Amino acid sequence: MGCREDCSGLWPGAGTIRLEQDVFSALAGQGQIYVHLTDGIWSQIKSAGSALYASRLYLSQYQITHPERLAKHTPGGPRIRGNVYIHPTAKVAPSAVLGPNVSIGEGVTVGEGVRLRESIVLHGATLQEHTCVLHSIVGWGSTVGRWARVEGTPNDPNPNDPRAHMDSESLFKDGKLLPAITILGCRVRIPAEVLILNSIVLPHKELSRSFTNQIIL
Repeated sequence: MGCREDCSGLWPGAGTIRLEQDVFSALAGQGQIYVHLTDGIWSQIKSAGSALYASRLYLSQYQITHPERLAKHTPGGPRIRGNVYIHPTAKVAPSAVLGPNVSIGEGVTVGEGVRLRESIVLHGATLQEHTCVLHSIVGWGSTVGRWARVEGTPNDPNPNDPRAHMDSESLFKDGKLLPAITILGCRVRIPAEVLILNSIVLPHKELSRSFTNQIIL
C-alpha cells in the first residue's frame, strides 16, 4: 500500500501496515480481538535476529521436554557447550566445538576444527575445516570454505520483552546497513580464508572476497 500524492505530514511508516498498531488496535477498539491461552512456548519473529532468539528458546525447552534430542559431549565426539541440536544425518568432526545455542540440520557436514556459536545451519550445508560461524544463519546447500569466518552482530533484544526496542522497519540508518546477524541464502559459496561480517548474501551467489556490512545481490 502506498501514497499516490504528497505524503508529507503523515506518520513516518506511511505506506506500511504495522500489525500491533494498525490491526490489533483497531480490532480491540471494535471488541473483535481475542486471546488464546497456551502453556507451550511462543515467540515473535520480527527479524532474522529474532529467529536466532526463537531457536535458543526451543533449545532451552528441549532441556525440559526432550533432553534426549540435545547433543551430549562424548569421548571421541565434538565438544558441546550449552544447548546444541544435531540432526542424526549430520556429519560432525570430533575436533569441532559447538554451542551454545546451535542447531545443525539434515545432511550438514561440519569439518575438523570448526567453531559454531549462536547459529543455525540448514540442511545440506557444508562447513569446511577450521571455519568459524558466529551469530549467523547458513542457508540450505551453502558451503563455507576453509579458515573462513562468517560472523554477525547480536543486536536484537528479547522480542517478547515489552520494554525492548526493536527497530525492524529498516535495514539501514544514515545510508549504512545496520549491524545484525549474517545470513547466507541457499547454495551460497564462501571461499577459503575470507571474512563475511554483518552481511546478507542472497541465494546462489559465489563470492570471491571478504564483505563487511553489505547486502550482496
